Amino acid sequence: MVNPALATFISITIISALSLIGIVTLGIREQQLQRRLHYLVSFAVGGLFGSAFLHLLPKAVANTTFSIQLSLFVLGGIVIAFAIETFIHWHHCHTQCENESHSHPHAIAYMNLIGDAIHNALDGLIIAVSFLTAIPVGIATAVAVITHEIPQEIGDFGVLLHSGFTKKTAIVANFFIALTAFVGAAIPFVFQINPTELIDVLLPFAAGNFIYIAGSDLVPELKEQRRTAQSVLQMFMLLAGIAIMLGLRLV
Repeated sequence: MVNPALATFISITIISALSLIGIVTLGIREQQLQRRLHYLVSFAVGGLFGSAFLHLLPKAVANTTFSIQLSLFVLGGIVIAFAIETFIHWHHCHTQCENESHSHPHAIAYMNLIGDAIHNALDGLIIAVSFLTAIPVGIATAVAVITHEIPQEIGDFGVLLHSGFTKKTAIVANFFIALTAFVGAAIPFVFQINPTELIDVLLPFAAGNFIYIAGSDLVPELKEQRRTAQSVLQMFMLLAGIAIMLGLRLV
C-alpha cells in the first residue's frame, strides 16, 4: 500500500521543480528578453485573474457558499496585500520610487512572491488532504496542480523580471517560494488542525491577493504601451492566460 505522506512528498517535489522553468531563458540575451517582458506580464495578468476567478473562488464556493464571510476573506486578501505593499514602499523608499532598477526591485515583485507562497502552501495542503482521502484522488489532484503550475510559473517569472530581478535571482526566488508547498502539506500530517476550515479561509484570501496584484499593479504597467500592434498582442497574451486557466478548469 502506498504511503500517503511519501506520495505527497514525491508529488510536491515534482511540482516544486517546475519553478525552475525560468532556466530556459538563461540562453536568451537580456535585450531580447526585455522586449518580450510586457507579453509575459500580460500572460501573468490573465493567469492571475483566471486563477482567482476560475479556480480559487469556485473551489471556495464549492466548499461553503458565496456568503458575506467569504466576501470578507476576499476583501481581506486585497486589503492586506495593499497594506503589505504600502509597508514595502515605505521601508525601501523614503521618497517616491518611480524609477526603480535592478538593484531596487518594484514592491510588486515581493507582493507576487507573497501571493505565490500562499498559493503554493494551499496546493501542498490540498494535495496532502487528497492523498489522505485516497491515493487515486491524490494522484488526480497532483496532476491537476502540475498542469496549473506550468503557466503560473511562466507568468510569475515574467513578473519578477519586469520588476527588476535578474534572471538568476528570479529563478532562485521562484524556487524557494515553491518550497512553501511542503509547509502546507505538513499541516495535516503534523498538526491537529482541520484542513477544511483552513482551506475555506485561505482560498478566498489568496484569490483577493491575486486580484489585487493583477488589477492594481500589473494592468497599469500594461497601459504604458502605446503602439497598436503591441497592445493587440498584449491583449492576446492576457486572453491566452485566461483561456489556459479556463481549459484547466474544464479538464
